[in-house]
Amino acid sequence: MFEKGFILVLSCLGVIQALFLCFYLFRVKKGNRRANTFLAFILLGLTIRIGKSVFHNYIEVDPRIRNLGIATILAVGPFLWFYGKAVFEKQKTFSNKQYVHLLPFGLFVLCSPIIPNRGDVASYVAYGLVFMHLGIYLGMCWNYLFKKRNVITPQLFKWYRNIVIGVSLIWIVYVAIVLRWIPVYILGAIFFSFLVYLFSYLLLKRHVFTLEKYSNSTINTTTSKKILQQVKRLLEENEVYLDRDSSLQSIAEQLQVSPRELSQVINENEQKNFSEFVNHYRIEKAKRLLIDPSYVDEKIATIAYDCGFGNVTSFNLAFKSETQRTPSQYRNQYKVA
Repeated sequence: MFEKGFILVLSCLGVIQALFLCFYLFRVKKGNRRANTFLAFILLGLTIRIGKSVFHNYIEVDPRIRNLGIATILAVGPFLWFYGKAVFEKQKTFSNKQYVHLLPFGLFVLCSPIIPNRGDVASYVAYGLVFMHLGIYLGMCWNYLFKKRNVITPQLFKWYRNIVIGVSLIWIVYVAIVLRWIPVYILGAIFFSFLVYLFSYLLLKRHVFTLEKYSNSTINTTTSKKILQQVKRLLEENEVYLDRDSSLQSIAEQLQVSPRELSQVINENEQKNFSEFVNHYRIEKAKRLLIDPSYVDEKIATIAYDCGFGNVTSFNLAFKSETQRTPSQYRNQYKVA
């Protein structure tokens, strides 16, 4: 009894969290609002479908209601496709012709009272066709990602890829349940709950809204990686990070790119801002000096200045943030060793 109750609570929490995210995406005013709406419909379609699974696992649900829950899967694929178009191609409007993709969903809803849902062969055929429809759209989305991988910004690519992966995993789990490869029906809802909480984390930590400051950039993945290699070479070979006056502007000028482009390259590839990126090289240099016998009698402040830091406080904070130890602790550790 306790186990069933725990599974029910876990599944319901996933559904509630998903509905909260849907409401948030429908209401949020930041970023690409059309893309946000499409993302909300993707999540809403999956939530209704999963919610149907939760209730049907514990109480008998009318076949017509079950069919309405199944119908939402026919909307998930098209909206996943629309979302990619809206994010990558910045489509502000969608023609009526494009909304033809939602015709199977509309027809299934209209015919839900007569579509079989009794657990017989005809029911499984109808169910199979619905998931085949989603499978086709997932294939289209993966193909679209493959074609766009070198002409879109890396973070937008990763964001959309992660969403497609999540929907693909849900699709795989439910196909496995239909084929009886997974014997536990409610497992689909539990798996969905896990993905929803993971998605919530990504939404709050690194959502596409925060990345859209680079949405109009012309730098693609190939160019971004090329610039990254150039800036790394500049830092490693010329040690420009040792100059306390080094800035985003000065390094961008040496690379003949704009500060905005350099900031984008570092943020997208290293998930750091410019200061964090440069400080990494300074700290690596400091680590070497702290255990260098010729610097054994040098003060921490001297090493901080020699590595490009403007003051000891910022050096200590940056060093501990990266190594979880203070410079003194790091030096003493190697003295003991």
